[in-house]
Amino acid sequence: MNEKILDPPKGWLSLRLGELWEFRELLYFLTWRDIKVRYKQTVLGAAWAILQPLMTMVLFSVIFGRLAKLPTEGFPYPIFSYTALLPWQLFARALGDASSSLVSNQNMITKLYFPRLFLPASSILSGLVDFGIAFLVLLAMMFYYRIPLSWQVLLLPVFLMLTIITAMAAGMWLSALNVRFRDVKYVTPFLIQFWLYATPVAYASSLIPQKWQLLYGLNPMVGVVDGFRWALLGRSFELVPMFFISVVVVLVFFATGLIYFQRMEQTFADLV
Repeated sequence: MNEKILDPPKGWLSLRLGELWEFRELLYFLTWRDIKVRYKQTVLGAAWAILQPLMTMVLFSVIFGRLAKLPTEGFPYPIFSYTALLPWQLFARALGDASSSLVSNQNMITKLYFPRLFLPASSILSGLVDFGIAFLVLLAMMFYYRIPLSWQVLLLPVFLMLTIITAMAAGMWLSALNVRFRDVKYVTPFLIQFWLYATPVAYASSLIPQKWQLLYGLNPMVGVVDGFRWALLGRSFELVPMFFISVVVVLVFFATGLIYFQRMEQTFADLV
């Protein structure tokens, strides 16, 4: 009987991409498990994927649209905010689930070896189901407000991928830190709440003074949200420098997060 011994990666840059491909079916099963657990024993089930962004949109429309009367670049406020809530809800939910993915799966980690990177990755990929359901609601809203789709919608997958990479970058950092410092689970909700108001979800990024826009672009979700609005609403993309700054920040954030995650992976089984 042939035996195959799998050891955790050693060193700072032991990515072992071939191993990730070998275990690709495990990623599928972990993602499917997370999807089923999300709606298990819930009364409304998948309807939560619609209610969460919809209720947030209604709240924002009342506070920021009717009362504060923030500019929306000529679009109805519900559409303006909902197009931003689509990537934001995906990112926020993915970040919250990914940050606790290692600790909540400690039995798997301590009993067998597999690429630990799949745990935060599956938490993020499972959120695409909610995104798809909520996206259908947006299409219905655009039909109601008679807002046609333009050719830019073809580039929407690019911004969706940027959302996933951003969530994965932050998820790798937080999940690895959470194994060592359990305070992370208390910090994460505050971080998500702070990040929401630092992202142009309820308001337009054009409200930021010109002298602060490049600094503002260091928030990677700025490029994501502006990209979604550009792709879905066809508005003029005036903040291109901010978008490219966001992309660079995401790539650096992802690379450093991957290195830190790989470095800490050797100690997960002992610390978890």
